[in-house]
Order: sequence, then C-alpha cells, then structure tokens
Amino acid sequence: MLPEVTATRYVAPLREGGSLPGIVEADDLGTYVMKFTGAGQGPKTLVAEVVCGQLGRRLGLRIPELAQIQLDPVIGRGEPDHEVQALLKASGGLNLGMDFLPGALGFDPLAFEPDPVEAGRVIWFDALINNVDRSWRNPNLLVWHGRMWLIDHGATMIWHHNWPRARAAAAKPYDASDHVLATFRPDLAGAAAELAPQVTEELLTEVVADVPDEWLAGEPGFEDPDAVRRAYVEVLLERAPVVGAGITIGERTADLPSQAPEWVRVRLDGKAAK
Repeated sequence: MLPEVTATRYVAPLREGGSLPGIVEADDLGTYVMKFTGAGQGPKTLVAEVVCGQLGRRLGLRIPELAQIQLDPVIGRGEPDHEVQALLKASGGLNLGMDFLPGALGFDPLAFEPDPVEAGRVIWFDALINNVDRSWRNPNLLVWHGRMWLIDHGATMIWHHNWPRARAAAAKPYDASDHVLATFRPDLAGAAAELAPQVTEELLTEVVADVPDEWLAGEPGFEDPDAVRRAYVEVLLERAPVVGAGITIGERTADLPSQAPEWVRVRLDGKAAK
C-alpha cells in the first residue's frame, strides 16, 4: 500500500503539465508533486500513475516514489490564481503525490546520453504501458544527480478508457519512432529478454493493489474495484511477452512542431541519420 500523508502547504503550481499539478509540503516533512483528482482528466490519470509508476519501480527503473495525499482545500485560500483555487476546491480528499526531486533538470539529449541498455529498457517499458507521452516533443524525463528519471505516466494504458476493447490492445504494436530515446541505439532485444519474464501475475497483482478503491469504484462493466484491478493485470500480463516484437523505430513524424530549440533538433536529426 502506498504511504498516506496530509498536505500542509500548497507551494506553487507546475504549469508544464496540462493537468496543472502543484508542489506541496506534507506532514511527513516531505515535498511532493501533487496530481489532483479534480483535474480534467479525472481519477484514471492517477490510476495510470500508480500502476505504471509502481510497475516501473519494481522493474528497476528510476521513478519517483509515490504517496497518497489527503488534501483539505482550505490550504489554497491564499493562492491568488483562481484556476488553482478551483482545482484545489474540486480535489478535497485523496490525491496522488510523487516525491519532488529538488534541482532536477529536464532531459537534454545534448547534455546527457543514456547507454543503449538503459534506452532499450525505457522504450520497452513505455511499449508495455503504451506510453504516448515520452516523445522528442515532450520527453517527460528528468536528470537528477547524474541519472535519468521517468515521470508523468498519466497518459498511458489508453485501453482503460474503453474496457470492452482492452483485450484487443494487448497485441497492439508500439511505434517508437518519436520516442525521445529512439536515437540512442536502444537494445530492445536485451530489454525484452530481461524485463518480460519479470512481469508476472504475482507482480502485477501486487502493483494494482496499490490503487485506492475510490479511484476504481463505479467503473462501468465491473462489479467492484477488485474486478477492475484484475482487468489491468490481464491486459499487461498478456502484453508483456509479445510487446518486444511489436516495437518499431522509423522516421520521426513532423505533424506537430518540435518544442526543442533549433540546435537540439539539428543534433537529433544528425543522430537519427546515423
């Protein structure tokens, strides 16, 4: 079970994310990046954060520790931003926190180059959870104390937005052409051989047990939260042995403008051409 703390001070919003997460202090003297149940994406974003965050950590990837955070909206009364006040008011009760990494920098492909083994492990993991949000446009990676950390898994497992078709998603291939680590010669075969056998029914059952009941209750088509947990286990368990063979890396798409500066894009284009 995730540890549970109580938010004692709202420090600042983080406007990089669409869900407007915020930095909060808690009664355990820790500082967290908090994601709110009242955000537009709803509780399923938090469910994805828990399932993928806990699974990734169990597979040896560096992902900040998670905690349940109780929020009393009164702590936001001094916040001058009306949007933030509304978000806090709508999020009273249980929310999700990720350990804040002070001084962490956004991933820069010119300043930090992961080795092929690490690049392969991250891409394989993202393929398993069908992460569409670790692209060269939006890496969702931090560098902290000289190591790469994975963040923001709310946009993963898109099949849980349409459970009747979720089992069909188990065999869906993963196009990693736009993945931020695709140009670092990822060892995908090695990653599949190492990680796929670790994704067992026992491991997945332990991981989904960390999702609070109240974020799963009332899911259409399921009689209780445990039935929803079982559905997550079934899809991921079926996907793990086959996803490695379905990863492809081709030419990056250009349907959206890069958020990287020109000198970064030139370097990435050069790496991709090698």
